[in-house]
Amino acid sequence: MTYDTVVFDNDGVLVGRTRYDVLEAAAEDTFEQFGVSDPDPEDVEEMTVGATPKTVSDVCSRYGLSPKDFWPERDRTTAEAQYEEVRAGRKTLYDDIDELHDLDVSMGIVSSNQQATVDFVLDHFDVRDMFGAAYGREPTIQSLRRRKPNSHYIDRALADLDADSALFVGDNESDVRAAENAGIDSAFIRRPHRRDWDLNTWPTWIIDDLEDLHDIVER
Repeated sequence: MTYDTVVFDNDGVLVGRTRYDVLEAAAEDTFEQFGVSDPDPEDVEEMTVGATPKTVSDVCSRYGLSPKDFWPERDRTTAEAQYEEVRAGRKTLYDDIDELHDLDVSMGIVSSNQQATVDFVLDHFDVRDMFGAAYGREPTIQSLRRRKPNSHYIDRALADLDADSALFVGDNESDVRAAENAGIDSAFIRRPHRRDWDLNTWPTWIIDDLEDLHDIVER
């Protein structure tokens, strides 16, 4: 199999992941902005990672908040917290991103993180020109339904890149399932945080770093 297009997840693949405590603090800050100074820790956790339209609605109802007001602010606060991590050098590109410079394919990014965060990372590290498409979530509740394993943003990237034969590279099982839903192959990258991860769904390829893509794409 040869590929003319490779699309990447962002966090944990191209750039380091944001620490959980940073995301948790951003969720707490969001509650504070709406006058909730002591939210239930379980509600903070719900709003930190893995939120769904239902959990946003349920949590907001417990505090008399409007989900349509709360969620965009949560996304903005979380994005700004990640900007600071990038500026402070705590969230950086993986060194092997240089391997992509001579990879002879069209490339894109699809992330479940905010579009604003994806854009900030690309601009801060001056790597936007490497990618013909870069999609993250809009700051809306509806965008939560479109996160991987939904193939919505992958489908959009593939259309932008005019892909004929594509590969999606990720570090989560949701990435593998999203690729399946898009009808394309997948590569699971075993970054340090995934070295001993037991997979329950099987990608087309398992790689250790981005250098391995040369053997796959150029075979």
